[in-house]
Amino acid sequence: MAMPLHPQWAVSCQRTTSANTQVRVKPVFGFLSLSSQRNQKVRIKFIPCVLASSDYSKRRPKRILISKTKASTDRGFAPRPLVGTSTQKRDQNDTKDKEASHTSRSTLTDKIFTRDSQAADKNFSGIPFTATVGTECDVPIVRSGNEQHGQGLGTQYVKVDHSDEIIENEKKIGQFNEVERQVALGNDQIGGISIAEETSIVDEQEENPSNSENNFDKDDTDSEDSLLKHIREEFDALKQRKQLEDLANENFSRGNKIFVIPEVVTPDQVILVFLNRNLSALATEAEILIKGAYNGWRWKFFTEKLQKTNLIGDWWVCELYVPKEAYRVDFVFFNGADVYENNDYKDFSLSVEGGMDETKFEEFLLEEKKKELERLAAEENEKKRLAEEQRRREAEKAAIESDRLQAKTQVEKRRQGLHHVMRLASQSAHHVWQMEPSLFEGGDRIKLYYNRSSRPLAHASEIWVHGGHNNWSEGLSIAGKLSRSEKVDGDWWCVDVVVPDQALVLDWVFANGPPGKAVCYDNNNFNDFHATVPKGTPEELFWVKEEQLIFRKLQEDKRKKPEKFERMKAKTKERTMKMFLLSQKHIVYTEPVDVQAGKMVSIFYNPSNTVLNGKPEIWLRCSFNRWSHSRPLPPQKMVLAENGSHHKTTVKVPIDAYMMDFVFSEKEDGGLYDNRNQMDYHIPVTGSITKEPPMHIVHISVEMAPIAKVGGLGDVVTSLSRAVQDLGHKVDVILPNYDCMNLNDVKDFHYHSTFSWGGTEIKVMFGKVEGLSVYFLEPQNGMFSVGCIYGRNDGHRFGFFCHAALEFILQSGFQPDILHCHDWSSAPVAWLFKDHYIHNGLSNSRVVFTIHNLEFGIQNIGKAMTFADKATTVSQTYSREISGNSAISPHLYKFHGIVNGIDPDIWNPYNDQFIPVSYTSENVVEGKRAAKDALQQRLGLKRSDLPIVGIITRLTVQKGIHLIKHAVQRTLERNGQVVLLGSAPDPRIQNEFVNLANQLHNSHPDHARFCLTYDEPLSHLIYAGADFILVPSIFEPCGLTQLIAMRYGSIPVVRKTGGLYDTVFDVDNDKERAQEQGLEPNGFSFDGTDASGMDYALNRAISAWSDAREWLYSLCKRVMEQDWSWNRPTLDYMELYHSARRTLS
Repeated sequence: MAMPLHPQWAVSCQRTTSANTQVRVKPVFGFLSLSSQRNQKVRIKFIPCVLASSDYSKRRPKRILISKTKASTDRGFAPRPLVGTSTQKRDQNDTKDKEASHTSRSTLTDKIFTRDSQAADKNFSGIPFTATVGTECDVPIVRSGNEQHGQGLGTQYVKVDHSDEIIENEKKIGQFNEVERQVALGNDQIGGISIAEETSIVDEQEENPSNSENNFDKDDTDSEDSLLKHIREEFDALKQRKQLEDLANENFSRGNKIFVIPEVVTPDQVILVFLNRNLSALATEAEILIKGAYNGWRWKFFTEKLQKTNLIGDWWVCELYVPKEAYRVDFVFFNGADVYENNDYKDFSLSVEGGMDETKFEEFLLEEKKKELERLAAEENEKKRLAEEQRRREAEKAAIESDRLQAKTQVEKRRQGLHHVMRLASQSAHHVWQMEPSLFEGGDRIKLYYNRSSRPLAHASEIWVHGGHNNWSEGLSIAGKLSRSEKVDGDWWCVDVVVPDQALVLDWVFANGPPGKAVCYDNNNFNDFHATVPKGTPEELFWVKEEQLIFRKLQEDKRKKPEKFERMKAKTKERTMKMFLLSQKHIVYTEPVDVQAGKMVSIFYNPSNTVLNGKPEIWLRCSFNRWSHSRPLPPQKMVLAENGSHHKTTVKVPIDAYMMDFVFSEKEDGGLYDNRNQMDYHIPVTGSITKEPPMHIVHISVEMAPIAKVGGLGDVVTSLSRAVQDLGHKVDVILPNYDCMNLNDVKDFHYHSTFSWGGTEIKVMFGKVEGLSVYFLEPQNGMFSVGCIYGRNDGHRFGFFCHAALEFILQSGFQPDILHCHDWSSAPVAWLFKDHYIHNGLSNSRVVFTIHNLEFGIQNIGKAMTFADKATTVSQTYSREISGNSAISPHLYKFHGIVNGIDPDIWNPYNDQFIPVSYTSENVVEGKRAAKDALQQRLGLKRSDLPIVGIITRLTVQKGIHLIKHAVQRTLERNGQVVLLGSAPDPRIQNEFVNLANQLHNSHPDHARFCLTYDEPLSHLIYAGADFILVPSIFEPCGLTQLIAMRYGSIPVVRKTGGLYDTVFDVDNDKERAQEQGLEPNGFSFDGTDASGMDYALNRAISAWSDAREWLYSLCKRVMEQDWSWNRPTLDYMELYHSARRTLS
């Protein structure tokens, strides 16, 4: 029967068992067979109670942190507070940078929490339980009959186990263990305590008693092993609790408010923080929280709730995870509202040993900031990529829709034209022509009769038909010679004609000869002859098919255009290279022109055009591979060639030579040299077994097209860089990161790095512009966040930028061969480099400086000329024009003129979206005719075959505005049309042209139109639609307008100055000068700055349009085929770069 079981503990063990304990009942099988027993033995296991917050079940348990070694005992400590830590940081938003809290408790922590002991005793007192140490007792458990095992009510005997071994009736094993005497009461619901039983009952196996006994034995052995392991763990936990009680008592007796376990705090571990509430400002508060952060309140804020322990002294505790980046833990305690324990306003602080120090943490923060910026940049790039992809899809969709619309438009235009022709068509004009049979369809052969009596061909010896169909939509598709017919009643001739398949209407004329040779026509009084096809394709079906054919053709043309354009570029580049090699033929050339590695080559030199003119002897000094070849040739005496003007010698080119280098001297041992003004002579070698190593060029500039363009400087930086990169060299650009920049044209824009210089942090962004690598420098002092490129203390800003750019190059580990700076704005690079960097990490670099316009920043330009290794300006003539300037004249030995080029990808009439018809030199007449018609229509000019003079310029004194006004009047007097596009930065000049425009629009509304603003699409249409482009500049360093004009087949009319003189060769006066450059004349030019000079050039141009139209068309074709891209200037710049590198000591 059931009997009460009252626990009776030894005196020494009474404190080890909490009133709130939990009873776990498990079966225990002894060594005796159970087949003969109806009772089952179970063991009651006593487990300490765990009381926690309501979310305890959701928390992940942590490993206990108290050491288990017997050699030493850990002691807590009261950390020394740090003075001066601001307590304002405690009030920061808890959610900011807050890590997931480590609120789960270790086994030890669980054992120190308690509830009201009286409540626990009250609940526990209702459970009768007695036991005697060292004895065994059977505890009956009443079975209700609905258990999984067994039927009906029954009694199960429970064995109370107080030892570290199993105690049974049959045998007592082991000794008594204090941990086994702890009884815990589980809390099934808040506020209610009940016994938590876990009972596993195994019924007696009557059918297979032997198997059951074996199974019981095996299970019993496993259970014993598990029990021993668990007992040891509980014993260790009890030992740790004793240590914790000692620490708490020790700190309480000392009056310490806090202590931590373990004493030595290390990174990447969990610590226990204890607070004595009674000794704090929170003594009367019911709830206590800890708020803190790491490393001086700079890293990962946290807030955790403390739990009350049953340690003596009103100790409260929580767990904190110390991250691996921490070197200090800072915290305060508060009640969740406005009552704080902050260590007398000094906060609490723990030092973290063995991890980062403050310096490494600063480096870590920088790295984290970089990662964050990279993450943000990556997100931004992804957004941009998706947006770009969306734009691409939309562009493709728009292009398709545009092609469909264009096909519809063309079809409608053809339909209207064809309907007009069909109204004129007939089946025959009996007295002039006839067809047999009268009913026919596409593909049929018919007989066409023509009566030449009283017609324009009445006396012709031959009669031909020239025909087409559908209003000549396919051009000439029918041709045949007529023979005499037997028809009477006239002079009839006939011919067999095959009707085209898709013909709705036949179109033809009669002529006195075959196509291309006829001189006399019968074209029906300029109306041509037309006849409908009676059994032709139904018209609606025809137009549907026609629209589809046009659409497919438009799509196919778009696919083929890029391929054709690349072939054209390659052909042009090859032609330019040959011109480059022959450009100095009047001084030096080779036979063969194409020098081959491993072959013999003859060198011809004409000293009459050099400093060696008249010298009795000429010696060649030759080497290879930019003078770096291991086997330079000895000096060779040249002999007079057969032509009498050149000297000649022959050399063997090594198989590993990629460049042939030479100079000429008057003696074998030197004397006077012709070294091409220190540039030397160089000729590329093909077929070498080695390749020329690439150079690394860095442009430092304040402008770059198209993202930060004000003038021509931006165009040059981008176009020159692309052209050099296309030759296989590495090119980078360094640019200020303006806040006004157009980032839509920057690809892969992202954070690159950060460095400090000049008292500020400088953030570096990276992106691709027109395929070039660009580094954007952004000082965090806001220097370039002023909404514009120029106009805000520019000297100071750009000087800072130049120095920062050099510092970035140094700190990034770059070792460029060339630093190329431009104009006054980046001129400081030249002297800053020589003063601070050439001997401090950048000794292999050399500086090239380019003057784009001497009118601005002369002081900076002069200083840069002094320190640069090489200097250039943008044309040869301009270099001579400014050579007398005091900033230039001392440095002429290193000063060179290299003409600018234009970007053929941007200025390309074959692929220009702003003109109506794409064209090349092969169809320039048709293309320009369509563009002229579109230009006249857009600007409201008379749509007639008149010469158009285009003017595209800034309206400044430099551009010759008085000559522009005169040219407008002269063109109108010659019955031409004039179109001006441009604006004036000076309001007075702008107003002058506004008034002039109003006058002309009233007096010559069909012939003059001024557009006094910037309009990129219109500029393209003017270049294509104008016959002539006027550039009457007073001075012009280079000028791009005349180059773009020639690219579109428009003839330039220019004043002879600067780059205009170097690129435009007058058709009447410059034939020899053009031939020296390997070119043909290409325009009209004049001297002086008065009206008479302008009239001389402009009158000849308009007269050529009126009187020599075919010659003018051939001139349009010629100028289109001349290469004014960067192909040639790039070769000159590469020569200059290599020359600068040879200044290395």
